[in-house]
Amino acid sequence: MNESVNENMIVGLDIGTSKVVAIVGDIKSDGGLDIVGIGSHRSRGLKKGTVVNIESTVESIQRAIEEAELMAGCQIHSVNAGLAGTHSGSMNSHGIVAIRDGEVIKADIERVIDAAQAVAIPADQKVLHILPQEYIIDSQEGVKEPLGMSGVRLEAKVHLVTCAINAVQNIEKCIKRCSLETEEIILEQLASAYSVLTDDEKELGVCLVDIGGGTTDIAIFTDGAIRHTGVIPIAGDQVTNDIAMALRTPTENAEEIKIKYACALTQLASADETLKVPSVGDRAPRELSRQALAEVVEPRYDELFTLVQAELQRSGFENLLAAGIVLTGGTSKMEGVVDLAEEIFHAPVRIGAPHNISGLADIVRNPIYSTGVGLLLYGLKQYQERGGFESKSESRIQIVDRVKSWLQGNF
Repeated sequence: MNESVNENMIVGLDIGTSKVVAIVGDIKSDGGLDIVGIGSHRSRGLKKGTVVNIESTVESIQRAIEEAELMAGCQIHSVNAGLAGTHSGSMNSHGIVAIRDGEVIKADIERVIDAAQAVAIPADQKVLHILPQEYIIDSQEGVKEPLGMSGVRLEAKVHLVTCAINAVQNIEKCIKRCSLETEEIILEQLASAYSVLTDDEKELGVCLVDIGGGTTDIAIFTDGAIRHTGVIPIAGDQVTNDIAMALRTPTENAEEIKIKYACALTQLASADETLKVPSVGDRAPRELSRQALAEVVEPRYDELFTLVQAELQRSGFENLLAAGIVLTGGTSKMEGVVDLAEEIFHAPVRIGAPHNISGLADIVRNPIYSTGVGLLLYGLKQYQERGGFESKSESRIQIVDRVKSWLQGNF
């Protein structure tokens, strides 16, 4: 095993309600990404995307990281981690500044984004992401890259993502306990969008629905920019719970039955096909038709998609989604989910899996790894924006330059 992680390695750590996944990517010379290691372990310390037991979460992270290190043949020091949970919120905001020298420079863009994020948020929340949607110079709309353009007034429209401070601290604490550093904390549906959606879909208008174990995360894109993010606290765990309650079977067996036999649309399940359902205690297992199982599962998926539709209506973007709905996450893999979603949304629906990657692509081209691969792609984007990993002396020089430019821009 190498002594330390390669200079060009990026690690994505998806800490989910049902599993923790660590994915190691190697940056190629052409700027692409090679997946070289994957580690996965069952997650026990989270409920609905939020840490409820630090010890269990630390153990799951350690196991996943060890597995990924073994496969990649390197040591992991820092990770890009995902954050989910119903505590996250979002809002659209805008800021206006005067352009100092008649031409937009980097300091102007920083000032206008600072002005846009000056909104009142509760004391227990903090801004996690500031995502620029578009810039307006004087009255010219739809500017994506304002640098170097001439004008008098610069306006920015941004999407702000907020989250609970303690939720971020708990995730960072778990990562620190594993002797790792946190590079970035990224909203999970934003990460999934990087790996699953194409640029054309984002331009046309698309809604990404990431159905995980504890939460269903929603991200809406139109005109190439993110417009709305939301979280619904119904997902795979509720489906498992419904099966366990209705069939009177232990939760672990219910999970197994869900993965192997469940179907989200009653019409697709055959009444002749039967399965054995283990009972609680010493009772003998019972036989049940697959159609009866589908009758338990379908109402829950129906409710979930109805809630997603209500969220779309509330956001006001329901009629702007020409590219339809993209489903991803482990719970979207069930048979009949796409058909049921098309019935409810009256829009084209597809299952999204990570693309534009090489290496262990055949393994990670699976909806359950969407967030993990997305965290890598987000890390890659940050790496490219920084111009690669700098040495510490270089980064110090950059900090001095930044302070100088800030002083020039403000005084």
